[in-house]
Amino acid sequence: MLDRVIVLVEDNANDEELTLRAFRKANIVNRVVVVRDGAEALDYFFARGPHAERSPNEIAQVVLLDLKLPKIDGLDVLRALRADERTRLIPIVVLTSSAEEQDLVRSYGLGANSYVRKPVDFTQFVEAVRQLGLYWLVINQAAR
Repeated sequence: MLDRVIVLVEDNANDEELTLRAFRKANIVNRVVVVRDGAEALDYFFARGPHAERSPNEIAQVVLLDLKLPKIDGLDVLRALRADERTRLIPIVVLTSSAEEQDLVRSYGLGANSYVRKPVDFTQFVEAVRQLGLYWLVINQAAR
């Protein structure tokens, strides 16, 4: 049986906790795998390093990807995921505080499925995460 997980790539502990709280508040029950930098994200997806023993039955339903990450930035993670046949079709939502137009354009140019700016207000953030969950986990038909 496939374990469809949400992969949260987020280095900011406060944003991580807000996102997890927002999932709980929105009754999103999928397991969330949190990776805290770009290098760990690539290790997770390509089952290497500390994630070498990851089950092949663990499939990312959606990736929530921050752009400003240590070690390897989010755009480079996005580029690597889109360049590999194994990860090319995974839905990737850039979830970032960046308001820079060039980040938005580059994200879509590299194959992001969606670009969402993190709302500052917690209520708005919860609603944004609820809508993301509803769309990407329930409505969207993902390729496998």
